[in-house]
Amino acid sequence: MKVSVDTNILVRAVLQDDAEQGKSAAKLLKEASLIAVSLSSLCELAWILHRGAKLSKEDVAQTVHDLLNAGNVAMNRPAVEAGLEMLEAGGDFADGVIAHEGAWLGGETVVSFDKQAVELLVRQGQPARLLA
Repeated sequence: MKVSVDTNILVRAVLQDDAEQGKSAAKLLKEASLIAVSLSSLCELAWILHRGAKLSKEDVAQTVHDLLNAGNVAMNRPAVEAGLEMLEAGGDFADGVIAHEGAWLGGETVVSFDKQAVELLVRQGQPARLLA
């Protein structure tokens, strides 16, 4: 079966915080021939794992890497890699995805009120500006 998963499926499979749902989610992910994971689901997953479940950024990055490297998972690899680069630099996964997609859509400079995101993007060689 080819599936497109909601964030809650990924969260339950990773955290196993609900025995019944966790078992069902893990079984689905193991048995699916293709798991389509949207960028919005990955951004939500990273946020929930870090902010809600209090996992370290390293553990969140490892979880995303595991999904990225799974043979049956389809996702926007360049955008996910941009998110991981930002996360592994100490920022938020979503900020890396936003910068990548913005450039892909024709944006030339990321503009944000988030000082840390702007600093990390500039350090990575991307045009970014803090809006004051």
